[in-house]
Amino acid sequence: MAAESKTKHIINLILRYTVLILVGFVMVYPLLWMVGATFKSNAEIFSSIGLFTAHPSLDGYKAAMQNYGGTINVWKAMLNTFSYVIPKVVFTMISATITAYGFGRFEFKGRGFLFAVMMATLFLPQVVLNVPQFILFSKLGWVDSKLYLPIIVPTLFATDTYFVFMLVQFLRNVPKELDEAAKIDGCNSVQTLIKVIVPMLSPAITSCALFQFMWSSNDFMGPLLYVNTPAKYPLAIFVKMSMDADAGFQWNRILALSLISIIPSLIVFFMAQDKFVDGISAGGVKG
Repeated sequence: MAAESKTKHIINLILRYTVLILVGFVMVYPLLWMVGATFKSNAEIFSSIGLFTAHPSLDGYKAAMQNYGGTINVWKAMLNTFSYVIPKVVFTMISATITAYGFGRFEFKGRGFLFAVMMATLFLPQVVLNVPQFILFSKLGWVDSKLYLPIIVPTLFATDTYFVFMLVQFLRNVPKELDEAAKIDGCNSVQTLIKVIVPMLSPAITSCALFQFMWSSNDFMGPLLYVNTPAKYPLAIFVKMSMDADAGFQWNRILALSLISIIPSLIVFFMAQDKFVDGISAGGVKG
């Protein structure tokens, strides 16, 4: 019986991993194909779905390094992207953590109503907010700002409700006894936040930071509305500019640009994946 049970377990394990590998391959195949297609010619890209080519070429990458209109190239576009993505991530984490701390740890008049109003903003599509926000930032003179003010400044006020809600949920799993112990040790509210709450929430904060980094790096509509100078375009718009409808698309160049644009996000994710996984899994644990 023991041998038969062990055999069934091995067969079950083999079948499980076979299915997982097949599903994983299907999901990863488009990315692998994109990598392979960057070494193909336009004709070969549309004639084969294979990963490899018999005649690999670096023409796509060489074309990707060329300037656009003499004012911007892929490296300049990448620098432009990170010049607002990094401050946006930092300010979002600070403002979201402080707001979540206020809702999660303090009792004040109107707390429930304000939290409900904040949650209601999750149901507002961004397209509804684009016009009033654009009018506001235009009157403030922030459109086409050198510092990308319309993109960065709102993150100072915890406008990303999803992250606030996520951190509040994690904060509910942190025992309040830790706050009381910190208070006995002489910590005020700010010191408790910095020395107790933030270390406990570090996996959740890392998860939020990764989401914000990836979403901001891939954002197209925000820079399209508020950046008018080609020299200040981020990667998302630069890739779109490379699609010249009059001359025809160089798909190997476009795919090479797309691959270059997602590499930073992949690097950041793999560097912080342990914290990210801890943050996601901790969300399902009730303390």
